Amino acid sequence: LHLVALNTPLSGDMRADFQCFQQAQLAGLTSTYRAFLSSHLQDLATVVRKTDRYHLPIVNLKGEILFNNWESIFNGNGGQFNIQVPIYSFDGRNVMTDPSWPQKVIWHGSTANGIRLTSNYCEAWHTADVGAVGQAAPLKTGKLLYQKVSSCNNQFIVLCIENSFV
Repeated sequence: LHLVALNTPLSGDMRADFQCFQQAQLAGLTSTYRAFLSSHLQDLATVVRKTDRYHLPIVNLKGEILFNNWESIFNGNGGQFNIQVPIYSFDGRNVMTDPSWPQKVIWHGSTANGIRLTSNYCEAWHTADVGAVGQAAPLKTGKLLYQKVSSCNNQFIVLCIENSFV
């Protein structure tokens, strides 16, 4: 399953699932992509279909392994990954080095185990208000689910996960 970033950073007011779908289509990817975010309807840990959570590796756009499988992201270690393996945007840029993402931080809105934090997900990703907060993770920590509370007006990286293998 591919883990890919949206082509631009976003504040807490986003239509991320739609943008993941749209940018994947524009990139010629035929699978369904969902935002790597907890939402008011779903915990991040359950975004990938149950049948695909254990046996498929999570890879970047170029097929390099980030995680052995979906479940390994939520085993309590905060989604530890090798920061030497780049995460690419749908248009092929490395979000860890490209200046289009000045803050190397991703939104996730979750606990370290992928459960939604309703007080820390920018009002279900509907506000960029400076007074509202969302859970985020600086990529330099090497943990996708690192626990950092940030104001929703920040423009951070949004990741998308291929949520079912076709």
